[in-house]
Amino acid sequence: MSEVVWTVIMGFNYLVLVYFVVLNTVYLGTSLFAFGALKRYAMRMKSLDLDDLVTAAGAPPITLVAPAFNEEATCVESVRSLLTLDYPEFEIVVVNDGSSDATLQRMVEAFNLEAAPRLPMASLPTAPVREVYRSRRHRNLWVVDKVNGGKADALNAGINLCRTPLFCAMDADSLLEPEALTRIVRPFLEDSRTIAAGGILRIVNGCEVKEGQVVRVRMPGNVWARFQVLEYLRAFLSGRMGWHALDATLVISGAFGIFRRSTVVDAGGYATDTVGEDMEMVVRLHRHCAERGIPYRIHFVPDPVAWTECPESLRTLGRQRDRWQRGLLQSLMRHRKMLFRRRYGRAGMLAFPYFFFLEMLGPVIEFIGYVVFVISLAAGRLDGPIVVAFLMVAVVMGIALSVSAVALEELSFRRYPRVQDLLQLFVLAVAENLGYRQLSTWWRFRGVVSALRGRTGWGRMDRKGFGAAK
Repeated sequence: MSEVVWTVIMGFNYLVLVYFVVLNTVYLGTSLFAFGALKRYAMRMKSLDLDDLVTAAGAPPITLVAPAFNEEATCVESVRSLLTLDYPEFEIVVVNDGSSDATLQRMVEAFNLEAAPRLPMASLPTAPVREVYRSRRHRNLWVVDKVNGGKADALNAGINLCRTPLFCAMDADSLLEPEALTRIVRPFLEDSRTIAAGGILRIVNGCEVKEGQVVRVRMPGNVWARFQVLEYLRAFLSGRMGWHALDATLVISGAFGIFRRSTVVDAGGYATDTVGEDMEMVVRLHRHCAERGIPYRIHFVPDPVAWTECPESLRTLGRQRDRWQRGLLQSLMRHRKMLFRRRYGRAGMLAFPYFFFLEMLGPVIEFIGYVVFVISLAAGRLDGPIVVAFLMVAVVMGIALSVSAVALEELSFRRYPRVQDLLQLFVLAVAENLGYRQLSTWWRFRGVVSALRGRTGWGRMDRKGFGAAK
């Protein structure tokens, strides 16, 4: 190759170094903000009686909307878990989105469903609803059977039938802890500006589940699931808690979030032309309220827990990360006018630029950077200081940040009480930066390419069920 080409390649190597420095600096900043916020949160919760707060403020009724598509392995146990929630008044609306397996049949048999009328409270457009069922044994349980239209369409169908001021968007394969609603509703009780709040997701693989409840927390036996435990800790405790401390929450997981129904309906409901409907909804709520001068707050609450089953095969995990990246790109490009706009507050000035440049474009820079680094190293074009600098910012700092996420977990909630589980997490914090992170970068890079090619499918997600996750 000519010297001009090598000059360009070396310039890109320096660009990648700058990218890693900026990325890890932001991670470090959010981790520090998260540490302070978690400490303040823990101190406050020690002096707060949630039951007294709920009683004094008057707990608003909540409807749990759970879209289900081919969830026969988990739907019954998940609903049983929801029926045991410790909350004064709630309804459950499971939306069977045209499942091709026995999801509906299992629900009918398990909960003794019968056809029942239910008038819609909103008119968001959805695929046709075939029938609405109600349980004879649990009068707060409803099941909507409709033509397949995708998860966002199913959520809109549930919102149309929602009669309560708040609704909880979740997955039909998630398990909520008994106090999850009581904890996640707190921001709505304390601040009338609150329009949305998200809880934390934890991995159920490897845990012992009885009657819809996680009774013993354990690390998964599958190595890929173990890496995801660490990823979720870093994403929620270091990432989302940090952005919440900055009042710039831009993501609420589609598996567990609570929303003010009227605001979501006014904003047009969930977008059905994206695979990232959860992030797109939160970003659109920022725009909707900011552009209309509506005072609002969007929160992340670190202790309401939804347990979810994560993929255990590389193929399924790769499809999931491809889809997540496509959803991220679609959401950010659709609302790109928020970028560096003061009108949208800290969401537009801080969170949106971070997700746009470092999370959306980052995988492209990072993946090509790894390739270029290896080529340059093999050709003998890199001297010692550059190699050391690359390893420091790409690997060592990554290890430090993963270790900090484990430390946040240990200092705050300690859901993994066994010493061997904690040691596993620290080992994983090192190991993930020596292969797994690079593999994840490839999946996300592929997601960018898929989005640019116009791919819209979700991809098949294999489930083993909670009974197998023991």
